[in-house]
Amino acid sequence: MDQGAPRPRRRVAPDASVETLPGVGPKVAERLARLGLRTVRDVAEYLPRAFLDWGDATSFRELRFGEEATVECTVERVSLRPTRRRNLKIVEALVADRSGSRVAAIWFNQAWLADRLAPGTRLLVHGEIQPGRGLPSFKVERHEVAANGAGLHTVGLVPLYPASEEVSTAKLRELTAHALVLARWFPDPLPARLRHEAELPLRADALTRAHRPAERADFDHARERLALEELLVLQLGLLRRRRGLLEDVTAPPLGESGALVARYRESLPFTLTPEQEQAIAEIDGDLRGTSPMQRLLQGDVGSGKTVVALYALLRAVEHGHQGALMAPTETLAEQHFLTIEGVCRELGARCELLTSSVSARQHEAVRGRLATGEAEIVVGTHALIQEQVSFRSLAVAVVDEQHRFGVEQRRAIGAHAPHVLHMTATPIPRTLAQTVYGDLDVTEIARPPRNRKPIVTSWISHERGSDAYTRLRKHLTDGRQAYVVCPLVSESETIEARAAEAEAVRLQDAELRGFRVGCLHGKLPTAERRAVMDAFKHGELDVLVATTVIEVGVDVPNATIMIVQEADRFGLAQLHQLRGRVGRGADQSYCLLVSRSKEELTEGAQARLEALVEIADGFELSEVDLELRGEGQVLGTRQSGLPDLKFARLTRDRELIARAREWATELRDAEGPLDHEVEAFFGGAPDAQFG
Repeated sequence: MDQGAPRPRRRVAPDASVETLPGVGPKVAERLARLGLRTVRDVAEYLPRAFLDWGDATSFRELRFGEEATVECTVERVSLRPTRRRNLKIVEALVADRSGSRVAAIWFNQAWLADRLAPGTRLLVHGEIQPGRGLPSFKVERHEVAANGAGLHTVGLVPLYPASEEVSTAKLRELTAHALVLARWFPDPLPARLRHEAELPLRADALTRAHRPAERADFDHARERLALEELLVLQLGLLRRRRGLLEDVTAPPLGESGALVARYRESLPFTLTPEQEQAIAEIDGDLRGTSPMQRLLQGDVGSGKTVVALYALLRAVEHGHQGALMAPTETLAEQHFLTIEGVCRELGARCELLTSSVSARQHEAVRGRLATGEAEIVVGTHALIQEQVSFRSLAVAVVDEQHRFGVEQRRAIGAHAPHVLHMTATPIPRTLAQTVYGDLDVTEIARPPRNRKPIVTSWISHERGSDAYTRLRKHLTDGRQAYVVCPLVSESETIEARAAEAEAVRLQDAELRGFRVGCLHGKLPTAERRAVMDAFKHGELDVLVATTVIEVGVDVPNATIMIVQEADRFGLAQLHQLRGRVGRGADQSYCLLVSRSKEELTEGAQARLEALVEIADGFELSEVDLELRGEGQVLGTRQSGLPDLKFARLTRDRELIARAREWATELRDAEGPLDHEVEAFFGGAPDAQFG
């Protein structure tokens, strides 16, 4: 226990209501709840966002004019005097510090203080000393009575908390001071052996130092200790979540790869990259066993994840089972179907498409073929996990762009198929992936095929927009194809669709006159959408004007240039995904970002566009995106089913993540305070919640 820390007078449970704290009644509790503070523990763990460095209390005689400081003093007399300005009154108090130095302490427009500052009152005053007519004057910015908790608001590193109009940061200082006293009773979940080996302070001491550090380094060290514990609890929960998924579930072992996948390899018009081969080897290792595969395959745009995913599906087929590929949107499901159906047909494997747009009669027919096993591979949306859909023997499921699905949807596909490969083209660094997707093994395809050239990206202002179309027409004249991406004008897909159609008509009559222009958006009927994509794929259209429905899954090697209109309205990851629609072949490709001039854009928009121009690698861009947007939005912790983190910052605590994962593996079956901490963190047993 830190020296001088007050001893708690009574034992209080961490989950005790905030009304346990002095001065908190039902109304204040209601206001605190809006800040997420409902228990004593919530308050104790509500760390400052910053600090005011007001140094230690000094004496008036040590100050220079204009210098700001905190001084402990005693009130000798006080007066209230009006000024020539009608609404301005000044409270002036003669105060003396311990050395006997006197100044005239002055408060503006706080007339009520004249009755409160009785002679003999000891104060801590913070402000600036200035010359006066007789005695120096001290302009008071903040003060507090030098009694219990003295110095909380005016001395040393004064904490600033995320506050609200209803609850001030000063009130939060007082409440945290009371909560820290009670926190001495809280159990410390870290095993004593680990604390000793890592030379870590007790949890209560770390909390105290985080709120009231003697110097800034104290706060950093305290936060790291609390973050390490939090990450350990998180990793333990994820390990138990995985155990819940795998317990009592036996997957069909798919043995060694056979003739079907050998023919698949031979049919490919290219050689698999070393990264793709490594991914296949890791997947094969999973599929040979009876323990269900739970693997994340992440790779940059155009790195060849679909080739690997189809390999996994065919491994199921060649051993007499079925495979399913689930995509978050109908457009992406259709693109996957168009990509793999022809390959499957050549190999003699029947592939079906199942989405909500399929007619009732066709839907019923496909379901029948899935139930009998006649359909060996199915591509679809969440329609695949509806109750009326049953499989004869589903062994492998691939979930594409898995971060777009909710936790329940991902769990549902896992209930259908024992072997699940999760796939994403929005990569994050491996250390972070092991946390956000801590219940999965992580496989990366970090590089695109060697024959791919980096896409040349340029940022063009509206004033030079005609130059972009001049370059685009040059590509079309040379026999290439192009995309024009319409801006985000509304959250309504219907409005977006109309805007895209209007833009396609305008371009056909203006900049793209004489070329064949098609339009693609999410509101087109399925048959029409498929017809447009087929026409573009087979070179019957020169330009595809589209909304963000082409963000993923569209692969036309002859398309070598893209214009993104109003590019500043898109997110960095989305722009990178859109850019990835070109550069699919061996020819040099280009992406032209058209936006308002730099002077008209926010700093964030400028940073996004500059990053896209300078950086081609998706993993590197994800790091920039984390810095610009913050991890909560980029990593989608809510979407992945992870609780919010109070102390840890996944982007900067990677060493702590690695250490926490080691400890979690060692303490997987720990009981006692650590076990209770895991349940509290996940709102229940993680294996029950996610199993």
